[in-house]
Amino acid sequence: ALQTGQIHVLLRNTTWTLTRDSKELGLNFCPTTFYDGQGFIVRKADGITSIKDLDGATVCVTSGTTTEGNLADAFRLNNLTLFTRVFAETEAAFGAYDSGACDCYTSDKSQLASLRTTATNPDDHVILPDTISKEPLGPLTRHGDDAWFDIVKWTVFATFFAEEYGITQANVETFTSDNPEIRRFLGLEGGMGAKLGLANDWAVNVIAAVGNYGEIYERHLGPWGLDIP
Repeated sequence: ALQTGQIHVLLRNTTWTLTRDSKELGLNFCPTTFYDGQGFIVRKADGITSIKDLDGATVCVTSGTTTEGNLADAFRLNNLTLFTRVFAETEAAFGAYDSGACDCYTSDKSQLASLRTTATNPDDHVILPDTISKEPLGPLTRHGDDAWFDIVKWTVFATFFAEEYGITQANVETFTSDNPEIRRFLGLEGGMGAKLGLANDWAVNVIAAVGNYGEIYERHLGPWGLDIP
C-alpha cells in the first residue's frame, strides 16, 4: 500500500533492513522508535523455558517476513530440529498456535505481547526470554517524496526532544524557557517550521496531540498498554 501510494506512512513491525532500505523497494526508513527482537510464545503447561527446549517442535510462523529466516538461522545455530507451519497472515498463524496446531509461535516480542491478549486464555501462555534477532522499528515513507520524509523524521525527533526537556502534552501550551534551543523548538523565535513547510509552532501541535516519546511509550507499551519493559 505504501509503495503504490495508497498510504503516506507505514508504522508497524516492519524491520529496518538493508534490503528494505535499498532504492529497489522505493522505501525510506525514518528514525527508529522501538528496538524490538524476535522471540517465542509457548504454552505454560508445556514446561518450555528456552529455545533449547524447542528441539523437534512445530513452530507457526508468518511468511514473507524476516521472521521466517531468523527462525531457521536460530535453530541451525543451536543444532535443533525444526518443523514449521507457514501462514500468509499473522492472525491465521497465531490462531493455529492458539488452537494447538503448533508448539509455539514466533514473531517480534512486541507483537507476541499484543497477540497474547487475543488468545483464548491469555494467562496460559508465556513469552520466552530468548531473543534471536535485532528488530529496529520505525515509520516508513516512499522514496522520492523528500519533503514528506523530512516532516516524518523531524516529527519523531520532536517527541524525543520534548521528553528530554520535560515538555509534555499537559504543559506544552504554556511551557516557557530562556534556552534558545527550546524557544526555537516551541516556535517562539527563529523560523524552523518554514524549513519543513510547516507553521512555526508545528512541534507544539505534535506534542499537544500525542505527547512526548515517553508518554507515547507508556500509553501503548508501558503498564497501561502491553506492559513491555
